[in-house]
Amino acid sequence: MDVKVFRTFLELANVRHFGRAAENLYITQAAVSARIKQLESYFDTQLFIRDRNNIKLTSAGERLIGYAEVMVSTLQQAKLELSLENGKALQLTIGGTPNVWDAYLQNGLSLITDAFSGYGFMAEIMGREALNRSLQERTLDMAFAFDQIKADELNCKKVADVVLVLVSTSEGSVDQVLEDKYVYVDWGTKFASEHAERHPKIPAPYLRTSTARIALDFILEKGGSAYLPTSLVEPFLASGQLVKVDGVAEWYRPIYLSYRKASTSIDAISQVEKLVKTIDPVTAFSFQQMADWPVDE
Repeated sequence: MDVKVFRTFLELANVRHFGRAAENLYITQAAVSARIKQLESYFDTQLFIRDRNNIKLTSAGERLIGYAEVMVSTLQQAKLELSLENGKALQLTIGGTPNVWDAYLQNGLSLITDAFSGYGFMAEIMGREALNRSLQERTLDMAFAFDQIKADELNCKKVADVVLVLVSTSEGSVDQVLEDKYVYVDWGTKFASEHAERHPKIPAPYLRTSTARIALDFILEKGGSAYLPTSLVEPFLASGQLVKVDGVAEWYRPIYLSYRKASTSIDAISQVEKLVKTIDPVTAFSFQQMADWPVDE
C-alpha cells in the first residue's frame, strides 16, 4: 500500500472536504476520491460517510487515524535517516520530557552536538508514554525522563540529578507562599506522591503545568511561587526578581536515560551518556538574557 494513500486519508480526515484536500496535496479531486476508495477496498470497510458536502469519519475511519499517522511518520523518519546516510552522515534522535529539556538537556545540547562529527541530530519534546512508544517503534534513539521507562528490551540508567528549590516573587512563610498563586510543576510521578507528603494541607494549585518555562514566565509576570530548578532560577534570585522560601529543603529529582539494548547506535548512545553526566546545569543562554531584562515598576 502506497504511503501516499495514507497521507491523503489523513488530509481528508483533517479538512473534511475533497476539494480542499486535493488543493492541499496538489492533486486532483478525482485522485483523492480514488485513493480513499483504494483504502476502503483494502480494509473492506467504509472510512467516510458522504452526505453532499458534509463528510464524517466512520468509527473505522477514526480507528485508522492513529495507525496512518504512525505509518506516515515512520516512513518520513526512515527517509530522513537514509538520506543522511547517503550523505555520509549518521542520525541521532534525542527525546525528553518538557521539564528535562528545561532543567537540564537544553544546557547540554551544544556540548553533545560538538562532540560528534559527521552526525545529524534531532531533538524532540515528548510525554513519557510517547517516549516509550517511540523507543519501541525505533523512531527514537534515546529518551530522558524523570520517571524510569522500563521494558525488557530497554536499558534505563540514572544519569543526573536536578535540584529543585521553592521560589517566590515575594517574601513569606511556606504556608503563605503556597496559598498565593502557587504553580504546581509536574516533575514526575514520584514527585507527585512526595509532594503530597511534604505539603499535605495546601489548597489546590493556582496553575498546573508540565513545563518549568511556563511556570517561571507566569510567576515573573503575575507573582506566585513554584518548585523550579536552581539551573533556571539562579539569575532571577541574583537580580531580586525571585527569592528562596526559607525553611524548605532542596529537592533532588533523578534523570533517567533509556535506550534500546540492541540499538545500532549503541556506541554513540554510550558516548552521549558519558557527556550528559558531565553537564554543568548552568542557566541556559535564553534565561540569562531574560534575567537581564528590566523589571516593570
